[in-house]
Amino acid sequence: MRVATREEIERALEGLDLLPMIEQAFAGYSAGRAVVPPVGELLLEKGEVHIKYGYLRDDRYYVIKVASGFYDNAELGLPSSNGLMLVFEQRTGELACVLLDEGRLTDVRTAVAGAVGGKHLAPKRVERIGIVGTGIQAHLQLEHLLPVVSCRDVLVWGRGQAQIDRYMADMSPFGFRIEGTLRAEDILSACSLVVTTTPSQQPLLHVSSLQPGTHITAVGADTPEKQELDAGILARADIVVADSISQCRERGEIHQALQAKAICEDKLVELGDVIAGRAQGRTSDEQISVVDLTGVAVQDVAIASAVFEALG
Repeated sequence: MRVATREEIERALEGLDLLPMIEQAFAGYSAGRAVVPPVGELLLEKGEVHIKYGYLRDDRYYVIKVASGFYDNAELGLPSSNGLMLVFEQRTGELACVLLDEGRLTDVRTAVAGAVGGKHLAPKRVERIGIVGTGIQAHLQLEHLLPVVSCRDVLVWGRGQAQIDRYMADMSPFGFRIEGTLRAEDILSACSLVVTTTPSQQPLLHVSSLQPGTHITAVGADTPEKQELDAGILARADIVVADSISQCRERGEIHQALQAKAICEDKLVELGDVIAGRAQGRTSDEQISVVDLTGVAVQDVAIASAVFEALG
């Protein structure tokens, strides 16, 4: 059995092309090749813990992942994310590797999924990228969009000017031209590709600001309580894409819109089906699209398996 530290995992990640791996994992999931039980969840006073696990049929491994988010940790000088992944042999049940990634693999696979959503659903011409939030995912989502869209003009919303200034300083070296705003409504008014990354439990973006042609990748709402988008946005959207329809019934933006009776389930398609061409994606730059990413265990299986094999 191998035990890999975060430093070893970071080195292994450098040589991996993760986007096609995550695409294939989504496509396999939507084709019925995956076994993914319901998410295990602990909601604590100061944070939350997600337990996700599953496998792809005819694959070598199954994976169990524990990942946490403690959003006040910045005040303690600690990262908000933590966790580990366990890689087992499907044939024998043997524990092959413990990946002590401290939540890094979850952060990366989430950002790659955001890039997948942008690749398949964003309009061909993106004039400005909007980022809602200034935390880890706000950084990684924009970084992983680099090879997917040519646009480098960015508008970021944050809860305070200090957070916005830090984000701008961090991301400008990647070649982005970044401006900040304290008004969340500016994001939908000015941006055609939007990524939301916060743990908000109240809508930050509202349908009144929505423009034709906008694509939104919603990342932050991964529990039943969280919501970043007004349900009216999903009602108005031409295309509503779930990473997992069964999971999105229970959590995330689609869950909130279904609860509000703003949409019906027959409006939904899965991201894996769009990737594989089994479902229709965007056909016009005037359409409005939303991808709801609640995080599916096949993403963890894909990244954990790839990192384990890259470790040698």
